Amino acid sequence: MTIFCSVALLSCARQPHYPEPSRKGTVVIVDIRTLQENIPQFYSYHSLGRTINFFIIKMDGRVLSFLDACMKCHPKKRGFRFDSGFVICRACDERFPVSEIETGIGSCYPIKLEGQVDGNEYHIAVASLEAMALKYFR
Repeated sequence: MTIFCSVALLSCARQPHYPEPSRKGTVVIVDIRTLQENIPQFYSYHSLGRTINFFIIKMDGRVLSFLDACMKCHPKKRGFRFDSGFVICRACDERFPVSEIETGIGSCYPIKLEGQVDGNEYHIAVASLEAMALKYFR
């Protein structure tokens, strides 16, 4: 029992891993036709010896992308989880509705990641991901 609890606690403390997005040249590409309204889709991109987790969400006719990292809690590398319309910080347990994803609560909100829609694809510059990795995923 003690071994199981220790393993469970350690696995909860680690940064989650998600599917890797496609890459074409200097951009990471996600097919936005698979996105469901108001439900974040998480990805893990590997570069510079780091895992860079991020998520993309479609809401109110827009597609937005964010690092899976909180402005306040990013040093803990725990990210967010989604549950029943709420985004929840895995480090401080703050929860807020998806509709408030850009503002969060206090300093607990995901870090904006620039990207753009191109037809049925969402493009994020690899250079942007790598710059964010150096800043937030040390």
